Amino acid sequence: MADKDQPDDLERRRADLEKALAQKRPAKQDGGEGKTKGDMAGAAQALRLSSEFIAGVGVGAALGWFIDHFAGTSPWGLIIFLLLGFGAGVLNVLRSAGLIAEFGIRSSDDGQGPEKK
Repeated sequence: MADKDQPDDLERRRADLEKALAQKRPAKQDGGEGKTKGDMAGAAQALRLSSEFIAGVGVGAALGWFIDHFAGTSPWGLIIFLLLGFGAGVLNVLRSAGLIAEFGIRSSDDGQGPEKK
């Protein structure tokens, strides 16, 4: 007899759980599809940073290939410029993320060391 009452009990518990979850979840705004502005800003920043890196590596590889093609130094130009492109890509990502200062902009402490009193 306990087996016959079990499905009704499960349905009641499931309905209670759905009500509790509906009260605790924030209401979705019209047209929001659950995405907030912060989620999209993070995705946009990730796309920008990855494109900065890929562009640096791609330009380095292209320059290396052209130098190898016209100077006949294969594969050294490609290897060297691919590594330079990798370095430039990492530097661009760090600049875009704000972890290092832009070229030509001094930091607040002008590098003069501690002040003498």
